[in-house]
Amino acid sequence: MLGLCVGVLLAYHNSFGVPFVFDDESSIISNPTIRRLATAWWPPGDGGGLTVAGRPVLNFTLGLNYAVSGFDVWSYHALNLLIHLAAGLVLFDLVRQTLPRVGRDRLIPPSRGRDITSEAGSAIPPYKTDATPVALVAALLWTLHPLQTESVTYVIQRAESLVGLFYLLTLWCFARSTETGTAKSWPWLMVVACLLGMGTKEVMVSAPLLVALYDRTFVAGSWREVWTRRHGQHLALAGTWLVLAGLVLPNLDRGGSAGAALPVGPLDYGLTQIYAIVHYLRLTVWPAPLILDYGSALVDGWGPIAWSALLLIPLAVASLWAGWRGWAAGFCGIFFFAVLAPSSSVVPINQALAEHRMYLPLAAVVVLVTTGLYSLLGRRALALLAVAAVALGIVTERRNADYATNLRIYEDTVAKRPGNARAMALLADYCRRTGQFEKARDHLVRSLQVEPGVPEVLSNLGHVWLKLGEAEKAIDCLRQALALRPEDHAALNNLAGALAFAGRTPEAIAQLEAALQRQPAAWATRYNLASLQARSGRLPEAAANFEAVLAVRPEDLETRVSYATLLQTQGRQAEALVQLEAAVRLQPGNADLHNKLGIVLGRTGRLREALRHFQEALRLDPANESARQNAMLAQRRLGG
Repeated sequence: MLGLCVGVLLAYHNSFGVPFVFDDESSIISNPTIRRLATAWWPPGDGGGLTVAGRPVLNFTLGLNYAVSGFDVWSYHALNLLIHLAAGLVLFDLVRQTLPRVGRDRLIPPSRGRDITSEAGSAIPPYKTDATPVALVAALLWTLHPLQTESVTYVIQRAESLVGLFYLLTLWCFARSTETGTAKSWPWLMVVACLLGMGTKEVMVSAPLLVALYDRTFVAGSWREVWTRRHGQHLALAGTWLVLAGLVLPNLDRGGSAGAALPVGPLDYGLTQIYAIVHYLRLTVWPAPLILDYGSALVDGWGPIAWSALLLIPLAVASLWAGWRGWAAGFCGIFFFAVLAPSSSVVPINQALAEHRMYLPLAAVVVLVTTGLYSLLGRRALALLAVAAVALGIVTERRNADYATNLRIYEDTVAKRPGNARAMALLADYCRRTGQFEKARDHLVRSLQVEPGVPEVLSNLGHVWLKLGEAEKAIDCLRQALALRPEDHAALNNLAGALAFAGRTPEAIAQLEAALQRQPAAWATRYNLASLQARSGRLPEAAANFEAVLAVRPEDLETRVSYATLLQTQGRQAEALVQLEAAVRLQPGNADLHNKLGIVLGRTGRLREALRHFQEALRLDPANESARQNAMLAQRRLGG
C-alpha cells in the first residue's frame, strides 16, 4: 500500500499548479453556489450545460475546496489526487478480497489442465497465496495509467474519479458485508456510498445491478440464492435510483449538451461509440496519443467502423455469456460495458469521445489482464506487469506536464487533432487572454474554415479584430454573429465597442440602448453604455447608468473609478471622494487608487489626508512618478 501511495504521488507531483481548464471556469470560477458551504449542496441549474448541474455531491466538494483556498488551484488538485488514491486503495482491497473466491476455471475458460505452481514447483490453489501481490499490481496499473490523467489533473473531471470512488466503495462494502463475522453496518455503508455516487454522476446508475452480479458471481453462486439471502440489501440499493431520477429529470438534456437537444441522431452517435470503445481499449495497451478534446466529429456509416465492430460485438456477447455462466471474466466484461453505457451507447453527448470516461472501466480491463496473465504465467507475470506500471507512471508524469498552461494543453490538442474546430477556438481564446492577438486571429479563422457559422467563434474573431485595430472587420464578424444569435450580449457589447472605435459612437450607443431594452439587468451592457455616454458628453445619463450598475454590483471597482472620474468632471468632488474611498476599501493595495484619492482630497483642501495617501501609493509602488510629484506638491503647500 505504501508503494501504491508513493507511486501515485510521484506520477502526479507536477499537477498541483495546473490552472483551471475550459469547463473549470463555468463550473468553478463562475459558480456562485460553491462560495458558501450552505449553498454548495444546491448546484446551479443546467441552462448552460454545467458539469455540476444535478450533481450536488460533486458541487459540495468544490465548495470545500473554495473554503480552503478560494480559487487557488492547489487544494482542488490535492483533493483530486486524494480521491484517486483512495479509489486505488479501495480497488486493491476489493480485488484482494475477491480473488480467493475465484477458481481458475471461473476466471477464464480452462486452457491448461494444471494448477498454477509456485516457484518451488508445488501445486497451489489459484489466487489463494498471491491475492495481495496480484491485487497490488492491478491497483498500480490502474492508478498510474496515463488514461487517468484527464480525470485527476483536469479539476472538474473529478466528477468521474469521485463517482468511481463511490462505485468501488459500494462494491467493497458489499464484499465486506458477506464475510463471516463482519459488522452489521456494512450494508448500510454500502447504501450510503451508492447514494453519494448517485449524487455525483449518472454513471452510478448501473451500480445496484453490478452489486447483484457480484453477489451471483463471487458469493451466492446463483440468482436464486442472491434473492433468498440478500434481497433486502439489493432492493435498498435499487431504491437509490429514485434519488438519481430526481436529480437527472430536471436536467435531462444537460443544457443542450446531451440527448435530443443535440443535432445528432442516436444511430450516428451509437456507431461512433463502437469506434470510441475500441479506441479506448487500444489506449489501455498503448496510451498514445492522449487527447484532451476529440471534438464533435462522428463516423459516417458502418464502413469506417467495420473492424471495430468485428472486435467489439463479439467481445460484448462473450462478456454477457461468460457473465451468465458465472465466470469472473464475464463480471469484468459486463462491468466494463455497464459503466460506459450512460455515455457510450446511443444517447448523444456533445463529446463523442472523452478519455475520462475510461476512468472506472479501466479497472475492469487491468484486473482482467493481471489475473489472466497470472493464471497463465504465475508470479513472472506480476514482475512484468510491475515494470509496466512503472513505465506507465513515467508517461503519466510527462502527460501532466502538458497541462502546465492552458496554452500548452490546447496547442497539444490542436497538434494531435488538427480538424477539431472547437479546440482551435479555445486555443485562440487562450492566445487572446495572453495578448497574442495575431495567433488568436489565425486559429479562429482556421476554426471557421473547418466549422463555418459558429456564433461564439464569429463573436470572438470580431473581438480579436477590434484588438488588432481592424474595426470594420470586427463590425462585420460581430454582425454575422448577432444574425445567428441575436441575444448574444457579449457580441452586442463588442459590436458597440467596434462601432465606437470606428468613430460611430451614436450607432454604438443606439446598439447598447436597444440591448438594454431587451435585457435591463445586463450590467456589463449598462456599464459600456455609461462609458460611451460620458465620452459623448451625456453626463447626467452616464451618471444614472453608473449608479444603476453599482446598485447591483457595489463591489465593482472599475465602475466606481469610472463614476468618480465622471463626478469630478461635473465638479461634484465630494461625491467623487465617496466613490474613491469605497474603491480603496475594496482594493487597499492599489497604488493608483491611493493616488487618485489623494488628488481629490487635495482639491477639497484636505492636504494632510491627501499626503498620507500619496505616501501610501509610494510605499506600494515606489516607481509611481505621479504619486511622487503629488506628494512633493502637498508637502510644499503644507510648508514641509
